[in-house]
Parts: sequence; C-alpha cells; structure tokens
Amino acid sequence: MSVRPGAWPEVPDQTAAVARASFPRGSLPMRLRDHLGAWCLDADFAGLYDAGGRPGLSPAQLMAVTVLQFAENLTDRQAADAVRGRIDWKYCLGLELTDSGFDFSVLSLFRDRLLAGGAGRAPLDLMLARLKEAGLVAPGMRQRTDSTHVLARVRDLSRLELAGEAVRAALEALAAAEPAWLASVIDASWRKTYDRKICELRLPAGKDARARLAAQFARDGYRLLEQAAAPGAPPGARELPAARALRRILLQQFYREDGPDGRPEVTWREAEKHGLPPGKDKIASPYDTDARYSEKRGMGWTGYKDHLSETVSDPALDDPATGMPAHPGIVTCAETTHAAVPDAAMTPVIHDSLARAGLAPAEHVVDSGYASADHLLAAREDGITMITPLLPDPGWQAREGGYTSRDFTVDWDARQATCPQGAASRAWNPAVGKGAQVIVVKFPAAACRACPARDKCTRSAGNGRQLTLRPRPVHEAVTAARAQQETSQWKAQYASRAGVEGLMRQATHVTGIRHARYLGLPKTALEHNIAAAALNLVRLDDWHNGNPPDRGHLANLSRLDLAA
Repeated sequence: MSVRPGAWPEVPDQTAAVARASFPRGSLPMRLRDHLGAWCLDADFAGLYDAGGRPGLSPAQLMAVTVLQFAENLTDRQAADAVRGRIDWKYCLGLELTDSGFDFSVLSLFRDRLLAGGAGRAPLDLMLARLKEAGLVAPGMRQRTDSTHVLARVRDLSRLELAGEAVRAALEALAAAEPAWLASVIDASWRKTYDRKICELRLPAGKDARARLAAQFARDGYRLLEQAAAPGAPPGARELPAARALRRILLQQFYREDGPDGRPEVTWREAEKHGLPPGKDKIASPYDTDARYSEKRGMGWTGYKDHLSETVSDPALDDPATGMPAHPGIVTCAETTHAAVPDAAMTPVIHDSLARAGLAPAEHVVDSGYASADHLLAAREDGITMITPLLPDPGWQAREGGYTSRDFTVDWDARQATCPQGAASRAWNPAVGKGAQVIVVKFPAAACRACPARDKCTRSAGNGRQLTLRPRPVHEAVTAARAQQETSQWKAQYASRAGVEGLMRQATHVTGIRHARYLGLPKTALEHNIAAAALNLVRLDDWHNGNPPDRGHLANLSRLDLAA
C-alpha cells in the first residue's frame, strides 16, 4: 500500500450547501475545517508508506478522523459511522454526500502504522505546528504541567490470580499459534484448570491451600516453558509475548530451588527471605506487561500516568466583560509513563519535549512533585525559570523550630561552616548520598555538648552536629528559591498553577483517558497524544466562539435570596 501526497480536497458544493443548511451556526468538525484548514497533509505521512503499490486512504484524512474521534470520545466503529453518515464530518473531510466511508478497522491499522513508523507524537506535533503558524502558541509563553492517573485496560489481580492467569494466557496464545504441538505436551487436566479465567474460579480461602495452588500454577508454568524451549518445539513458541510474560512473572513471584529429592521446588517469594522486585519492574498483568501499580495521596491504581502541559494566559489581559482569555490554553506536551515513575523524573523529559517542538517556556509552573534543586539549575541553563515550591527541610529541626542548614554560615572557599552559636566545623568531607554529590560537615562533639542551644541543634548523645550540604551552586539555588517562595510576588506567580486541574478534568471527561483504550505503553502514549490534539481542537472551538472556560456550575439553591 502506498500514499499519493496531495492537497486537501475542496468541500463539494452540494456537501457545503447541505451542511450549512443543517448547521446554520456550524459545528466542531466544520469549524475545524474553516479555522485550521489543512492542519496535516498526506506528505507528512509519506515515510510511513511504501513508494509503490495500490494507493491507500488519505492518511491526512484518517488523522483528522482520529482527532475528531477523540474530541467526541467515540469508538472506532462510531467514528467510521460518523464519516459515513454525518454531514458535518463529510464537510470537514471534503467528501461527497454519497461517499460510503471506510471500514472501522482502518482506524486501528492506521494507529499501528503510526507506531510502527515511530510517529506516535505526530498527532500533537502536527497540530502544534499549525497553531504556531496561526500565532496561537509561541516559545517563551508561560506553561504549567501536572499529571493524572490512567487505569490500564486490565483487571486488578491478586498474586495467586496473576500466577494462574499468566499460565492461562500462555496456553491461549500457544493454542492459537501451535495447536497440534500444544496438544502433544499437555493433557486433559490442564483444560479443567485453565479453560476459564482464573478470577472466575472458586479459589481456596485457606493460606496453605492457596500456597499449594500457587505452587501448582508455578510448576505448570515452568513445565510449559521447558517444553517450549525443548528440541523439536516450534521455533517461535518460546518467543510469543505471552510466553515471555509468563517467564518474567514466574521469576518475579516464585523462588525455585532443588528439593531434598533433587527435584525443583517452587515457593512464593517473600520480601524478607527472597526479595521481591521493585514496583517499577513488577508486572501486574500478563496482558499488559507495561502497566504498573502505584499509590498517590492514598489512592492506588494499576496503569499509567499522563503528564500534560498547557500554555497559561495572563489574567490581566482577559476580557473583563466576558471572561475570555487573551489566547486559548494550548496543550503543548503529553508524556506518558507507567504509574510507578515519579513526577520528578519527568521534568527534564518534558523540557526536552517542549524544546524539540520549539515551545520551550520562559516560566514553567509545576507543583513540588516535579521539583528538585538539580532541576532548577538545569532548567535555568536552558533559559527556563521553574516556579515551584521546593519541599521543606526534612529534618526535625525544621519541624520544631531548631537550627537548620539555613542558620549556619558556610565559607565555601575555606571549606568550613560556623553554627549560630559561633562554633566552627572540624571536618568537611565530599561524599555521595542517594546518587547525588553531597558534602558532610561535622562539628566537634565537645563544643556541641557544652552549647546552651544544643536542644535546638542535635540529639546525638556522643557526637556533634552534622550537616549534609549539596555543592555550592545547588545549595545557593535552594536557599534563594526557599527565600523567594515566601514573597507575595512569587505566590502570585504560583497561583497560576491552580487552573491546571481544569485541564486534567477536561482530558478525562471529554476524551476519556481515565481508562486506557489500548494495551501497552506505546499505544497508550499514542492515545494521549491524540487526546491532547483533540483537546486543542475543543479549546480552539470554544475560544473562537467566545465561550469562556468553564467557571464551574452554580447550583440553583445558591441563587436563592434567602434574606428576601
């Protein structure tokens, strides 16, 4: 299949006349065509198709359909039906009223082609390029970022269910790929145990009984893997994704060793005895090996995080009469990770992504989860000022009003610190702590024992006060940042972060990203990029039509004049 790059088709006269008669005020698909025009072209996708072969459907039109699909939160089948039956969609795509559209499976194949060609960011990148041409987004604009949780398209499983379902998933995959071979290595007892989903079985309640069933799952899984790796097995049996997932899950959940009789024995892994994999590596489902479990603010979920960035309009430039902002809030970045990745790890990734798009902000407003002293300095080198509250000093002295590192005078050239009571340090030792360069400063024990302010400084019975400092540039940056965030000017700047919750709500309620549509990190990341482009479409439509951002619903009860 090939693509023949060409211009967007003009709207047929009959389609235009009927669409404008049916929608006198227009509709979102029609306004997309009128305001953005050809925001993507077939030539943008030429690298995804072969040079020769039968011409396929226009990839630019398929991209427009995909973004409209997410703007209205439609399934593939509903989107294909909209192309076939809705006049405003035909107007947007430049189709004749008699055009019969395409089969809904084409949309899934188009997304697969985007991923296979490394174009998972194309939906948002192409939209942003068009908006830059229109002057609606530009480098240097203030931006804000936050993340929201995304539930994977899998069921939450207990450890026992995970072990059994991993074996069942491998059996299902092998039964479809190599049925004759599989029938020769298992017997009828396997069908009795694994013919239904493990969560549908009546699992034992007792601890010992569950342990025995888990051991059976593990023995069956290892036997299946050994048969798949044995001589004479089909070449691709052991490399099926379900077989690879089974191998990893068994290693993570079970400990295998030789028993007294020389036969291998398997037991549950215990954190204290055998060790369990960290959350960032622990597989939660055999059907989506990228999804991870995480907790935040007391809420746990299995899946992913979507980090979204948007431009921020200056409230001073808003229309006082209508509340319309000076420019629409444009979504500039959508980065997807599995749930166990901390927000702070994504700060440099987001800055790099914005720089590649030519939209690096002058000011970046984020919460403390994205902040660290190293990030502040790295962003400053890139010309970005991070407006973010740094976490307070974790020591007990900061909580109880004692002497913190800010109260000590540090002479970096002399490599010595002086405490608030005038005592000088006796040791200055560079070290590495938690993967970062630090300086350990120690004070003499005798001076600390005789100090009248000892209770405000240290609780050590035999040693003096010890400070752990970061290198001078980092220490000074942290000190300055913590002092600055106490000022009213900084608080006014940080107040602009509050609106980012509206972006999260719109993303989850309009495009439906709270629940992942697809399996795996690459497909989920593509979904979020399409959703970000769709959000820009919805926001532009509201802005062009003078619809101010949602200020929240006022209940009828709140309107009552109770005094009257």
